[in-house]
Amino acid sequence: MQMLINNKKVEVQWENNPSVQALEKLTKENPLTVHMSMYGGFEQVGSLGHTLPASDRHITTQSGDIMLYCGNQIVVFYGSNSWSYTRLGKIINQSNSQLRELLGNGDVTITIKR
Repeated sequence: MQMLINNKKVEVQWENNPSVQALEKLTKENPLTVHMSMYGGFEQVGSLGHTLPASDRHITTQSGDIMLYCGNQIVVFYGSNSWSYTRLGKIINQSNSQLRELLGNGDVTITIKR
């Protein structure tokens, strides 16, 4: 799967779990576009419009982490937080400052496609 943030492709190392498998099925025929909102000065969050299987556990996130929250929201981090999430993946090959520039300057749109 590919992820674009405001139409910029980012490289993601996706997890191998039931949540990501469900996300892959969801994006098999059509891309999924999610309008994200800044929250807390460390993350972007948006509704998937669908519920995915979740296996939440308490996690301290890092910049670049992609998490599922409450089974129906995707969260992309450019900072850190500790909460109960299901790990979906991690943006790789981007520095913390690049992620802050990409995600920390207003709301964004992400697209996930196969």
